[in-house]
Amino acid sequence: MAGTITMQKMRYINSLNQVSRVRTSRCFVYNNTIFFAVPREFVSKAIGTGAKNIRTLQDIFSKRVKIIIEPAGNYDAERFIRSVVDPVQFKSLEEKEDHFVLNAGSRNKAALIGRNKRRLIELSQIMIDNFGKALRIV
Repeated sequence: MAGTITMQKMRYINSLNQVSRVRTSRCFVYNNTIFFAVPREFVSKAIGTGAKNIRTLQDIFSKRVKIIIEPAGNYDAERFIRSVVDPVQFKSLEEKEDHFVLNAGSRNKAALIGRNKRRLIELSQIMIDNFGKALRIV
């Protein structure tokens, strides 16, 4: 259920492949950080020895880069979202029929929504692209 791959995302994906020799189709930007979701067995290869590959990609893009584990299904959604929003914490993630409900708690809700709902919009689009369901934060 990968979202639309723009030319910019294609550039990011090709650069990851050239630097680390790891292929992925899941790449997105959240909070000005480029995320690559790769299969669990290739995470350490994508990161590189001493995080060499991440530093190289950060130099190329002039943005932070994170490598996370690709979700295997909707049951992986909570772990996936926790790795995306880290270090911000949340209480729980529930799956409803047509959307996910993220229980942020009172202290972290503002950090997850962001100014002008920017982070909420980005996170909701990530959920739609990866799981086919929108996201609500309560």
